Amino acid sequence: MEQKLEVWQRGPLPEIKPLLQPVAHALLQAREEINEYMHEFPAHLLWIRPAGMANTGFHLQHLSGVLDRVFTYARAESLSDFQFAQLAEEGKDAEHKYSVEELLERFNKQVDQALVQLKNTDERTLPDYRGIGRAGLPSTVIGLLFHAAEHTMRHVGQLMVTAAVVKNENNS
Repeated sequence: MEQKLEVWQRGPLPEIKPLLQPVAHALLQAREEINEYMHEFPAHLLWIRPAGMANTGFHLQHLSGVLDRVFTYARAESLSDFQFAQLAEEGKDAEHKYSVEELLERFNKQVDQALVQLKNTDERTLPDYRGIGRAGLPSTVIGLLFHAAEHTMRHVGQLMVTAAVVKNENNS
């Protein structure tokens, strides 16, 4: 069986500037892994919190939300009421009951939007100051974009472990 190369091993991505390639590679790798791992994941397991830890649904919501929020800050914009509402919802099911596919679609769309922003980011702005949140915590454009990539990959790992644990516990 031939092993699939990771995204970063497949070469540069067209239209993404060299300094932003690692961010794009990480986001695309995360998307591939999440979509593969969550394929046929039972929706009734989304909100189970093993050992009191964050549930799989939270990780899917948080992955989308963090990308949206951090990329908003990188554009030097404030969060919208909708973004705050999504933040408050993280870890909770919707009244209409989220499907796994719905949460995956939200994440996939957010990765697509992030890639468009990366394509349009002028490398000269990467060291520019960006304030985070109401407190205006200090960062830079590159700091925010890098954080989005590493934070995403961190939650991919957490999601994979959580999903495996709840699937295993509910197959016994």
